[in-house]
Amino acid sequence: MADNHGNTPAAWTAVGVAMLGFLVGGIALMLSPVNLTLFWIGLALGAVALPVFLVMAKLGLHGDATDHKDELTTEPTR
Repeated sequence: MADNHGNTPAAWTAVGVAMLGFLVGGIALMLSPVNLTLFWIGLALGAVALPVFLVMAKLGLHGDATDHKDELTTEPTR
């Protein structure tokens, strides 16, 4: 597992997009009458979260387990 435990721009953006999708879809279901267009927009936003994460990770915004490896293995200065 990475040292950052998901604290990366790619992970936070994907979570934000997914939560926005669930929020929009949930609000659509509570409206009377149910707004199916808004519901499907929320569902699409939730589904887009994974591709957003994958693209951002490919762009290097996901971090890597080796990012801080040198910091952990260097000896302290005397």
